Amino acid sequence: MTALFALATSLLWGLADFGGGLLTRRTPALTVVVVSQSVAVAVLGVIVAATGAWSEAGARLWFAVAAGLVGPVAMLSFYKALALGPMGVVSPLGSLGVAVPVGVGLALGERPGVPQFAGILVAVAGVVLAGGPQVRGAPVQRQAVLLTLLAAFGFGAVMALIAEASTTLTGLFLALFVQRVTNVVAGGLALYVSVRRGGPALAPGGFPWRSLPALAFVGLADVAANGLYATAARIGPVTVAAVLASLYPVVTTVAARGLLGERLRAVQTAGAGLALVGSVLLATG
Repeated sequence: MTALFALATSLLWGLADFGGGLLTRRTPALTVVVVSQSVAVAVLGVIVAATGAWSEAGARLWFAVAAGLVGPVAMLSFYKALALGPMGVVSPLGSLGVAVPVGVGLALGERPGVPQFAGILVAVAGVVLAGGPQVRGAPVQRQAVLLTLLAAFGFGAVMALIAEASTTLTGLFLALFVQRVTNVVAGGLALYVSVRRGGPALAPGGFPWRSLPALAFVGLADVAANGLYATAARIGPVTVAAVLASLYPVVTTVAARGLLGERLRAVQTAGAGLALVGSVLLATG
């Protein structure tokens, strides 16, 4: 079940990244973050009220608060990078954040078996190659790489924090709600500061009403992915869950190829194949 939940996490994160990257090409990234996460807050608020999850409140919620503070920085950096460079190049670099939760798992005493260790190496190498990473080129490309590396560390930190934020299903709902409320507050303050400094709050055409369904999907897919990852990390080894959950760049790359016509280079195709092999090794190890 760990592999199933983690792979579902990858699918949702990959689709959310694809949608977020498209939206930031016509709407300011901060607005995308705030609006999409506000939708998630509304939905989670209903779930928390319906399940009585408030009874699970405790000291662990500080992990959710920390994840909520780190998350907007990571998402903003990543969306800006996606707007600057091809998704198939930027997205795989974001998966390097897997080093954070894997490191936490190893520090807590997890020791993957030989097949799993091989799967970790193969999967991470495949994810990076799936984007045919280009660290040389125009200044825009270098800026996109730096933003992506910042986002990668943030994503890895969020994965590690949210996995520690709850021990029960209702507690997970509450933790995700607190995380998203913190996201909206932090992102809203950043948007306010940006507007005060002359930055745009909306696209030239005003509030993106037509994009609201896409914004809602991005927010809900992201929060569902967080919940699935937390579940996967709780019921199985964090090292396995983290690596499988970090295969989302392959989804983003394939979506960009299918919907935007971005060409896959030979190294990207090989990388996607390696990622698949690595996931099989992890799931069967």
